[in-house]
Amino acid sequence: MVDPLWALRQIAFQLERAGEPTYRVRAFRRAAGVVEGLSAEELARRCGDGTLAALPGIGPVTAQVIAEALGGAEPSYLTRLLGQQPARPADDLRAALRGDCHAHSDWSDGGSPPLEMAEAARDLGHEWMALTDHSPRLTVASGLSAQRLRAQLELISELNAQLAPFRILTGIEVDILEDGSLDQDPDLLGQLDVVVASVHSKLRMPAGPMTKRMVAAVRNPHVDVLGHCTGRLITGRGRPESAFDADEVFGACREHGVAVEINCRPERMDPPDRLLRLAAETGCLFAIDTDAHAPGQLSWQGNGTARATELGIAPERVINTRPAAEMRR
Repeated sequence: MVDPLWALRQIAFQLERAGEPTYRVRAFRRAAGVVEGLSAEELARRCGDGTLAALPGIGPVTAQVIAEALGGAEPSYLTRLLGQQPARPADDLRAALRGDCHAHSDWSDGGSPPLEMAEAARDLGHEWMALTDHSPRLTVASGLSAQRLRAQLELISELNAQLAPFRILTGIEVDILEDGSLDQDPDLLGQLDVVVASVHSKLRMPAGPMTKRMVAAVRNPHVDVLGHCTGRLITGRGRPESAFDADEVFGACREHGVAVEINCRPERMDPPDRLLRLAAETGCLFAIDTDAHAPGQLSWQGNGTARATELGIAPERVINTRPAAEMRR
């Protein structure tokens, strides 16, 4: 027998990986939630008498997936998805990565709880994953207040006991405010394992003030990673790059040991090639991050490792190759 819960979640994972519409992914994750709440006996009984689709959250397609799994076969829907996945070339840098420094959960604008994100990272072969939900300024993304962040830290402690030896690193994606300060309590930032600092507002401000803003954030002793530095979007309606003095910003990153993020989201692929090359020539460290908002998106790291390899960025310059203990230090 194939585990129907695993099959439903694996289909959702593959749909997320392929960038399919959210409503389609949600149907399978909702069905997985229903199945998780049923006993094996009730699931088998409903499958036998054809009443699976009578349950709220399960439709004809997800019912067929469950029935095929209980019958011992890989569901045809999953087989089709797996057959559509393009084969990736051998990627030594991807194999050297131990974790992901930038991932979101349903505590902010992600679609899945921290445990599900962590389990997906573990199943991909990661040793750790930094949970970096948004800070409070980004209200549209349900950013975490200091109180909610403290509650999340308690949850992560419980999950780490459950998931060991895999580890969730505590973290946040903190907003860089207009004056370069960070949108979270400094004492709390000092308790976190990974702080990703990103610009999410006033993206079109003049280059001079934007440069000062970014350099001030990079100089903050709590910052570990400069996230999606240009803010560009290259799909859909798109969004142009923010203007700033890249030499000055990357020089500050090198001086203060802040990693420049190679953002792997297909709509970002940030920084663009010319700036990624400049950061490499400047001597910066890098973090190859998925900025995942769903479990399947954690598989996007190959988008970044391919770019880094092309530019000759060595694994020792990529902080994701470090073990969890070193990341925490």
